[in-house]
Amino acid sequence: MARRKQNVFEDLVELAAGMPWWLGLLLALISYLVLHFFASEPPNAVRATNLDQMGQVAAVQLYRTLAAIGQYLVPFAFVIGAGVSAIGRMKRKALLEETAKSTASEPVKSLSWREFEMLVGEMFRNKGFSVTETAKGPDGGVDLELRKAGELSLVQCKQWRATKVGVSVVRELFGVMAARGAVSAYVVTSGTFTEEARKFSRGRNIILIDGKALEREIRRQAKSRSNITDIASARRERERPMQTVVVLDTPPDCPNCGASMVKRVAKQGSHAGKAFWGCSRFPKCRGTRALE
Repeated sequence: MARRKQNVFEDLVELAAGMPWWLGLLLALISYLVLHFFASEPPNAVRATNLDQMGQVAAVQLYRTLAAIGQYLVPFAFVIGAGVSAIGRMKRKALLEETAKSTASEPVKSLSWREFEMLVGEMFRNKGFSVTETAKGPDGGVDLELRKAGELSLVQCKQWRATKVGVSVVRELFGVMAARGAVSAYVVTSGTFTEEARKFSRGRNIILIDGKALEREIRRQAKSRSNITDIASARRERERPMQTVVVLDTPPDCPNCGASMVKRVAKQGSHAGKAFWGCSRFPKCRGTRALE
């Protein structure tokens, strides 16, 4: 099915949606400032005396009109794209957590092809790659482009529940890898690979990740993220100011005369060295209370 042709507004939304959300917001701010500058520039007071000057004046006026409209539409498109990016990021994180916590024997096989690609992309993001999704369908060739330290790597995702990934898929990806100048390539499947595919990948910098290996990596990343969260919580708990509780001893009343009592220390007898409440009217009153 042919893809519907998009307009410029939709292209800008899609561009921002493929970026980190904060970068989309930054582009929205920059585009508004630049377009607002051109839109608010005072008109040229030079009077056109020939056709060339009339054309220049008309072109300037056209640019100013477009800038006046674009100063709102372009930033709005970037803001929408940033929102889509943020929502997509949250969905990918939630998908990774749910897959890691799943009690199913093979949780990746229950995912749709789109969810599978999102999961694989999130896995590579957690490895420090910048990920660009390129696929437009369930089998669109190269599905993800990875970049780290200026180097390009390609990823092909195969959400195959029964059939093993054969050598033809790996061979085709190797050709695309050479044509694109990629330093490495990955084939990630929810199933397994044939022995011929594994033999072909050796020595060609093509990494094959089957369903079991993918699930192990997803669980490892989820556990690592959980540990980081626990460490951060413990650090915040340690850094929280300690509350000092001051307990004030309120002197009780003397049981004999009702006068206020004071704290005293026994100097002799079997209770020598122990504190107790003694009447403030001592020696006229010898009332005592145990110190609790």
